[in-house]
Amino acid sequence: MPILIADEKDITSLVALMDSAYRGENSKQGWTSEADLFIGNKRTDETSVAILIKRPGSVFLKYLNEEEILQGCVLLHKKDNRIYLGMFSVSPSAQGKGIGKKLLEAADDYASEHNCTSIYMTVITVREELIAWYERSGYKKTGKVLPFPVDERFGVPTKPLEMLVLEKQL
Repeated sequence: MPILIADEKDITSLVALMDSAYRGENSKQGWTSEADLFIGNKRTDETSVAILIKRPGSVFLKYLNEEEILQGCVLLHKKDNRIYLGMFSVSPSAQGKGIGKKLLEAADDYASEHNCTSIYMTVITVREELIAWYERSGYKKTGKVLPFPVDERFGVPTKPLEMLVLEKQL
């Protein structure tokens, strides 16, 4: 299936996908769950995603299966000659099928088409398995660690968290 750019009609589906991939009991079916790191079942909301979709320089890429059901997404935001990659999500029931790899490849293509020299992201430092997956995909630890941005609308951390900055040169 092709990877397409999401639009405003996709907001509800994007939010449901991100919540299912990261929070709540359903997320524990996959390996990307953050359910044990937060109290609460929301990863984002429609208002936040609507703001991001409308923000200049930002796009959500979406991956649909053959039945046109949303299986994955990623937010890309161009900042100068770099792309910030965030909200990367694959449905727990579809994880391990190469969708994440295809979305990362599409992000690389998008960045190259927009004359960017690198893609960077932040990952919760305790997510060692996820960090290792990104490293196998060409991302490197920058050594930069940021405080975790707590927003109680999207859960309360069960312990202190920090964000590691990873970057891939194109």
